[in-house]
Amino acid sequence: MRDESNPLGDYVRARRELVTPEQAGIPVMGVRRVPGLRREEVAMLAGISADYYLRLEQGRDRNPSVQVLESLARVLRLDDDATAYLLRLGADKPRRRRRRPRKETVPPGITQLVATLPLPAYVEGRYFDVLAANALATALSPRLVAGGNRLRDIFLDPAEQALYPDWENATGGMVAGFRDSVGTDTDDPRFIELVGELSLSSPRFSRLWARHDVEACEGAPKRIDHPQVGGLHLHRERLGIGGAPGRTLVIYHPDPGTDNADKLALLASITQTPPAPQHATPHDQAGAADRGEPAAEHKPQPSPGR
Repeated sequence: MRDESNPLGDYVRARRELVTPEQAGIPVMGVRRVPGLRREEVAMLAGISADYYLRLEQGRDRNPSVQVLESLARVLRLDDDATAYLLRLGADKPRRRRRRPRKETVPPGITQLVATLPLPAYVEGRYFDVLAANALATALSPRLVAGGNRLRDIFLDPAEQALYPDWENATGGMVAGFRDSVGTDTDDPRFIELVGELSLSSPRFSRLWARHDVEACEGAPKRIDHPQVGGLHLHRERLGIGGAPGRTLVIYHPDPGTDNADKLALLASITQTPPAPQHATPHDQAGAADRGEPAAEHKPQPSPGR
């Protein structure tokens, strides 16, 4: 029986099923009953015994050498990010006790910086929770507010999904980045709750999560269909926050002098609502007279026929 707490075995099995025999240089003869490569084929190509590879997949051996893991990465056609993730899984020791949830906070200086930036900006936690956001970020997406979660929004909220014309690619990259962000730290109750909720509520998330794709969370161009200003092409930057591991400052910015910059400036002006005009009441005017101040000028209102 396979160990249910077996991230290394789950990962290599999922990636094995995504590599075709043709990609591995194995001739196909007859009908194959399994997707991707067979266990014995992976073992042969990696230069290890089929029995040892089976023990790795089943979680009966949790201490493979770096050389074995690198050989598996080569056979499974993993890129640099995915290989680094595999090495972290191989170095991880099974945990016996579940930790209490860890509260993620934002340093006060970063909170102040986010509020004063003239660009859409927010702080994201390890599990893609929104920890702080400025008004322009919220204008870009009303879901970008403290207490929101980027994964839950993009998979479960139709209004958020409508912002992304390339939603399929956006969700694929987000799940791969989430797996990289979490790494081997899968016993946190926050992680367990979030993955469980999304797996039950979103077939798309469930399929992507089962692929075990891994991709480093980095800056990238983003296309957004905004309901007020139309299509936007922005750059998204992700900056690690010193002294706050797992927390990231995310900033969107346009190319200067472009239509996208004009649209973002228009969106910023929409968010800066001027205060409502104050009309003096008779009580205010009497008080002004008592203080020797001129009363507010009363301008006659035009009649409906003028």
